[in-house]
Amino acid sequence: MDVRIYLIRHGETEDASPRRYKGHLDIPLSEKGVRQIEELSRYIVQDSLRWFKIVQNSSGLDNIEPRLMAVYCSDLSRALQSAEIIARAFGLKPIVLRDLRERSFGEWEGMSFDEIEERWPDAFRAWAENPLKHSPPGGESTIEVRRRVMRAMKRIMEDGRRKMEDKRFPSSIAIVAHGGVNRIILCELLGMPLENIFRIEQDYACLNIIDFHDGYPVVKALNVV
Repeated sequence: MDVRIYLIRHGETEDASPRRYKGHLDIPLSEKGVRQIEELSRYIVQDSLRWFKIVQNSSGLDNIEPRLMAVYCSDLSRALQSAEIIARAFGLKPIVLRDLRERSFGEWEGMSFDEIEERWPDAFRAWAENPLKHSPPGGESTIEVRRRVMRAMKRIMEDGRRKMEDKRFPSSIAIVAHGGVNRIILCELLGMPLENIFRIEQDYACLNIIDFHDGYPVVKALNVV
């Protein structure tokens, strides 16, 4: 069974400073963020058409109709708004999973990097150097975030298997989440140590493409904007 996953970071938000931890704060998309996701939605429509033709030609299957099987998203409004735009292009409604929400940053929530570094210089430096060993004070650890994020991924993949009428039939799924969540998913799929999550960039409205071939993941695109 071939599955293509479109892993997406939400569009730009209001108060869009890239050097500020928003975490569980529920901040909506900016007008620019809406435009970013609308453009990305059009790209996904075209890419799904190309991908289905490739799979059809290689498999010999006839009468395959391109479709996005489902759109999953975090419950925070910036991700849900983005997912609604993408789902609309395929006549779908997003499936909301709280486990896909961004990390809780505890006492650092809503603060800029400069503000945190001024008030917690040692803790901030330790966090930046090893985000697996250290955590924001009062926030979630990387292991805690990994546990819930991969629980969501397991459900998504199991849902996909149940929805497949024909196991040979290719399908595609969209996941709209957050920078930290996406980094953890990509580290897991690439076999990277979680200490290295900040080596993966995730810009607003970026697209990552992962193809699964009989359960084996191959990252085809990373942080495309």
